[in-house]
Amino acid sequence: MNARRKPAVGILVYATVTFGLSAYFVFAAVQGDFGLFRRAEIEVEGNRLTAELAQLESEVERMENLTLRLSDDYLDLDLLDQQARDVIGLMRSDEIVVR
Repeated sequence: MNARRKPAVGILVYATVTFGLSAYFVFAAVQGDFGLFRRAEIEVEGNRLTAELAQLESEVERMENLTLRLSDDYLDLDLLDQQARDVIGLMRSDEIVVR
């Protein structure tokens, strides 16, 4: 009778350890540092950063255009007039300021 209980206990211990390890690896595959949830977070972050990069590139392009238009090689007088009004508060003598 004792001889039969030892194998049953061994099988129970083996099954418990196997189930525990399987549960751990499934948990790690889903929620670990390299799991499915982390991968989804990384993809969302990548999409957000791609959109931010596109926005920053368009802003840089706009600033490069304004810089070119105010350079010595190509001077846009309308832009220069607008910048002088905005930054310095310059106005012509024939203008009236309404606030």
